[in-house]
Amino acid sequence: IVDFGMDVSAEAEAKLDDGSFILRFLGDEPVELLLERAGTMPLPPYIASKRAIDARDADDYQTMFAREKGAVAAPTAALHFTDGLLTGLAESGVGSETLTLHVGAGTFLPVKVDETDNHQMHSEWGRIDAATADRLNAARKAGGRVIAVGTTSLRLLESATGEDGIIQPFEGDTDIFITPGYKFRAIDGLMTNFHLPKSTLFMLVSALMGLDMMQEAYAHAIAHDYRFYSYGDSSLLLPQR
Repeated sequence: IVDFGMDVSAEAEAKLDDGSFILRFLGDEPVELLLERAGTMPLPPYIASKRAIDARDADDYQTMFAREKGAVAAPTAALHFTDGLLTGLAESGVGSETLTLHVGAGTFLPVKVDETDNHQMHSEWGRIDAATADRLNAARKAGGRVIAVGTTSLRLLESATGEDGIIQPFEGDTDIFITPGYKFRAIDGLMTNFHLPKSTLFMLVSALMGLDMMQEAYAHAIAHDYRFYSYGDSSLLLPQR
């Protein structure tokens, strides 16, 4: 039994292969209320270890697109977006579509194996409705490009797309692990922050742009004091067709 304080406790029912536990919260109250009462904003360790979590984090560590509860971390590439930026993009002829993403705690996990084939990729839940899929397919058919905002959006789009390059409606978990050699089917570019070395996310951007290009980009970022991680700077990655 784990006692979280604030009259919140749970029984550890099972330990999974990835080291996580299934908890059964005790009592009759909805688990959402229990988490709100006993928990705090789940900021990444590299932020939470340096300062106390405060009330502002509930707004700061949240994108303008958030609608549904369920994620344990923000899809941080979208933190750069504002109403003004979206208006400017629309005025320039750039459309936008939104997906439902529930980012999982595994997004913080490093690769701990020597061979990527042995890495157990974390799964995250997402949804693309039929109307959104149709509009994205129509944009590509008309010669436009689909630019994913964030690696989680990219993984969801790639999971929803068949070998024919057609994006299908999708609802469920995705554990797709993208490494160099992967053939992208759904997207033509990516907007993303700067990630840790030896991470699955750096492998993903290297698959999109090539390892040499990404090492050069990261060397530039380090030399010019770019900020990494959640509240860091962003990059727009457009591979040559």
